[in-house]
Amino acid sequence: MSGEAADGSAGAAQIAQTGGRTLRIDGIHWSRHQLSMRFSVGDLQFNTSCWYPTIDLEALDRRLGRDFMERVHLHTALFEANKLVSLRPDRLDLGPYTRHHTAALERLWQTVLNKVWGQWRYEHDLPGEPRVRWVSAPSPSGGPIFCDRGEDGTGAIPEALVFCGGGKDSLVMMRLMERAGLPFSVYTYTSNVYGPAAPQERLLDGLLARLSGHPAPHLHHRTRVLDDLVDAPVLELHGREYGVRSLTAAETPASVFGALPVVLAGGFRRMVLGHEASANRGNLWWARGGEEINHQWGKSLEAERLLADYLKEELIADLELFSLLMPLHDVLIFELLRQDIAALPATHSCNVKKPWCRRCAKCAYVWLSYRAHLPDPDVRAIFPEELTEIPENRIHFEQLLGLAAHTPFECVGQVEEARLALALCGRRGLLGPEGRRLLDRIGPLDTAGLEPFLTLQPARLPPDFDAALRPALAAAAASARARIIT
Repeated sequence: MSGEAADGSAGAAQIAQTGGRTLRIDGIHWSRHQLSMRFSVGDLQFNTSCWYPTIDLEALDRRLGRDFMERVHLHTALFEANKLVSLRPDRLDLGPYTRHHTAALERLWQTVLNKVWGQWRYEHDLPGEPRVRWVSAPSPSGGPIFCDRGEDGTGAIPEALVFCGGGKDSLVMMRLMERAGLPFSVYTYTSNVYGPAAPQERLLDGLLARLSGHPAPHLHHRTRVLDDLVDAPVLELHGREYGVRSLTAAETPASVFGALPVVLAGGFRRMVLGHEASANRGNLWWARGGEEINHQWGKSLEAERLLADYLKEELIADLELFSLLMPLHDVLIFELLRQDIAALPATHSCNVKKPWCRRCAKCAYVWLSYRAHLPDPDVRAIFPEELTEIPENRIHFEQLLGLAAHTPFECVGQVEEARLALALCGRRGLLGPEGRRLLDRIGPLDTAGLEPFLTLQPARLPPDFDAALRPALAAAAASARARIIT
């Protein structure tokens, strides 16, 4: 989410003059398939809805108690609401739900806010913001429950619910599990942040159809998120007043908590994400703020551990959350992708115009890496243009290659991986004039510096997953090393 306004001074003056603004959760309502949440910031009001077509929220009330489900839905509301912190409130009011305020919940929310909003602080040159005080006092925790196996009690469904976003990571993750004989159900969600839901769902269905053991319909769960902030002219009308140019959201935590009704309805005991090791390093060190700025912090191992521990200690005692791809950098993910070239056209990753806009940092990185690691005819069928030769992409490639102030604020690999991809494209004779100029600018490749990217990294895989997947991951590392280094 982004927009244009003046610098932060006007907003700071306004806040000092009025005594601040309050972000409030005004109401949470749910019916069989819809969770509706109402928020306000000062005198501005906003609404977000999550639709669950494959489960019955009222049935969960009957099984687990309405008070517990209200606590679950409050978590979804809180992490959907925190994008409104971008409008610089200084207080948070849980409204009718203050009885669910615990010290652990406040600590989690404040940590996510501090980490995710680093980029927002950097872009607005506001070190130390946002500072948001909870107006209520914490109560004792209600403690976690133990998840059962669903209403029928048969235990026939898999225990693992796999998040599928439709990109290369999702494809590699699901194929790894298929080949290892690890059964799973699929969870997809769409958001109007990325446009209408129907085209997004068609793309996701197209990828799932490429799996050899495509899950039956009752094993594919969906959520649609509709947010009226997306098209609201709030920055246009209030950006200068508040000193705000862009909006930020904590998408990963929000999607994790938004999936909990599906977890509880199906009795899933494992939430499997597809976040890779590249998310563990930030985009830059911001000296003025005294902090590392990491656009992908919500996907990092630190965030994963924080969310996993909280879920187990506060909500569902026997639920495990982990990322299956955390042992891998992108170099090894692209190596694994070489086994599934036929499914490549069904992937999509662009956040601007799905499946690919070919004019953003994400498209530039995926194209460069596809070109470097995969058969050229298959890549040209998806990307018919030479993206390095397009003027709008010049800044994206400079950032990707470490030739600018910071790497792109996007979910992309590290500088070493982009430089390796460019060098491999050069070796294969796949660069145009601008690509060759970029290759000259980065100079000779330091192959010794590639070692971490060809080595399995620390992760939190359960022992049975680690045992089942380790041979395939180790084989990918050996294959990539042979192909790239020797």
